[in-house]
Amino acid sequence: MTEPSALTEAGVSDREAEVLSLIGAHLSNAQIANRLVISVRTVESHVSSLLRKLQVASRQELAQLVVSSDVVIDRAAPVRYTQRDGLNIAYQVTGGGGADLVLVAGFVSHLTLDWTERRHAHFLHRLGTFSRLIRFDKRGTGMSDRPGSLPDLETRMGDVAAVMDAARSESAVLFGYSEGGPMSILYAATHPERVQGLVIYSSYARRLWAPDYPWGFRPEERARYAAQLEQDWAWEADMRHMCPNADEELAQWWGQRCRAATSPGAARALIEMNSLVDVRDTLGAVQAPTLVLHRRHDVDSHVEEGRYLADHIPGARFVELDGADHFVAVDPDQILDPVEEFVRALESPAPSESSLTTLLALRVEESIDPAWVRGIVRTAVERYHGVPAVVEHTSVLATFDGPARAVRCALEIVELAREAGLHVSVGLHTAEVTRRGAAVAGAGVGVTQDVASRAVRGEVWVTSTLRDLTAGSGFTYQSRDQLGPPSLDRTIELDAVT
Repeated sequence: MTEPSALTEAGVSDREAEVLSLIGAHLSNAQIANRLVISVRTVESHVSSLLRKLQVASRQELAQLVVSSDVVIDRAAPVRYTQRDGLNIAYQVTGGGGADLVLVAGFVSHLTLDWTERRHAHFLHRLGTFSRLIRFDKRGTGMSDRPGSLPDLETRMGDVAAVMDAARSESAVLFGYSEGGPMSILYAATHPERVQGLVIYSSYARRLWAPDYPWGFRPEERARYAAQLEQDWAWEADMRHMCPNADEELAQWWGQRCRAATSPGAARALIEMNSLVDVRDTLGAVQAPTLVLHRRHDVDSHVEEGRYLADHIPGARFVELDGADHFVAVDPDQILDPVEEFVRALESPAPSESSLTTLLALRVEESIDPAWVRGIVRTAVERYHGVPAVVEHTSVLATFDGPARAVRCALEIVELAREAGLHVSVGLHTAEVTRRGAAVAGAGVGVTQDVASRAVRGEVWVTSTLRDLTAGSGFTYQSRDQLGPPSLDRTIELDAVT
């Protein structure tokens, strides 16, 4: 069985292909039943059917068949869908190793075409030899639905949770490469209880140049790149620029996969959105054991950017790899050797009481009935899936696991108050806080209260930390003030949402 069509020709169903893959990973019938959420009797029935269809005499021969067919079984695994925000997100589960591993791909992906290039297929297959590999196409790309407009980082991060839920994964290692790095970092900081470990390859903290981040691109460079990418979409020459060792076969596959994964206009919009990403202020909130890998002469993201990530994520280990190729399909084993060692050494994470959280504080100037304030805030917070907060002697009233939803909630609170002829101001900040029940604590609480106290009535003010995390959300901001809280070793900007 050396061709992907062999299973189909033998009449093997999608479910039987999954069972066959797990037999190859040496799982027992009981373990397979638990993994696929089916009965042991059903697994036994599938095994009997496989023996008959594939014309082998024993379970051992089935396992040997999986080994001999290499990636054929993985490639045949069914693509499934889970819904979030009314959109269908495509995902695929392969492999049968120990820990769950969620792969957060770079710019674009395509769940089925990803298996059609031999080196990339080897990369995926080997991940599945030491993990249960969970992959997905981000909304707007690959086999997932296309939204009306491209989503921001926070929305795409939520798709990770939806896919993990659909795959029945309570905790997983996140492996984000290139564009997938910032999303993985933000998810790990926001949901520490679901991240067993974090792997970042060839990625960055932000895309654009800044005085304290000199490796980023200038805005005009990114604008030219986005325009050229749209004009010559799936530009094979770009592949060779990022991966100088890519041969003709790999470059052609890259172009075909890109054209299937998204449209030229969407590709440009993705570049423009990613140009606004900045997760520098969230790096310190990552609690999971972290491995950062970067090739020494990578042109698309400089090796200094990898070092920056490792230097600012607590306890992160940095591995500098030789070479200049950005994409994972070039010499994949060079990347996977340290990744496998890292994943196999991980232990179950200890429960965490702290996480990256967006806090909302309210300042009321008039003498307003407290019950009215509680009512309007409760209604808006529930609508945007916030959590009421209990903090003594402060104006912090709610927390959110997504900054964009917090901004939308704050705007609604201000508008509802305006309609009632009242004036309130709202302050928002994203920081690492501890939570016990509804009680929250941490330096970010005081910062949020300071923002609310400075905000002009009728306005929503945010810190630059939150502003940078809402890139692509459709908000516009105007600079208002600066704040240098003693709890931080730097000055942060305060902006009004307009």
